[in-house]
Amino acid sequence: MSLYHIRLEMARNKQFPDGNPARGYDIVAPLDAARHLDREAWKKAPGSATVTRFWDGERAALGLLVWHRKGGWAFDYEPGTDEDDESGFRFADHEFAPGEYVSVRDHGADELHTFVVRSVTPA
Repeated sequence: MSLYHIRLEMARNKQFPDGNPARGYDIVAPLDAARHLDREAWKKAPGSATVTRFWDGERAALGLLVWHRKGGWAFDYEPGTDEDDESGFRFADHEFAPGEYVSVRDHGADELHTFVVRSVTPA
């Protein structure tokens, strides 16, 4: 299984017209040849797919990238509860390549935040 380090940074929006590199996610996950999240590889070692949420100097949140029982990818910071999960909007369909955009639904809210894939490097 090939793991990659994927860095997402908040894209430009009304609050941050130039984006915000101090808000985002560092993800370690398997990607397939098309740079999509590789669910089959993930199934072999789900604990190796991790996420670190960084947010304007707050304490980093550490979690796992999981295939949610409701379907789709999510960031799970506390196993056993869904209350803190953040879901990736159509993550299974996205190419994780520099310059691409993805969205994440904030836990406890229906708000989607858009992020730019800043870098993808072998882990």
